[in-house]
Amino acid sequence: MTGLVHMGWRIGAAGAGAAFLVVATLALTGAPAQAKKCIAEATGFPCKKCHVSPSGGGALSAYGQKYKAKGNLPC
Repeated sequence: MTGLVHMGWRIGAAGAGAAFLVVATLALTGAPAQAKKCIAEATGFPCKKCHVSPSGGGALSAYGQKYKAKGNLPC
């Protein structure tokens, strides 16, 4: 019986570890970037300056990642 308890603990710990990794990954990656008209208006840049897609939204370009990392978004 003791072996079953230890086995259950190992499975539970492994499951908790896997769940933690999933949550941590989601927290670090965040939601996909969304184009905000107020940023384009405040900077005077077109959406494609920060986004891979010319229409904005989706993945950020290298410039967009640096701009976001500065943390001084106008909206």
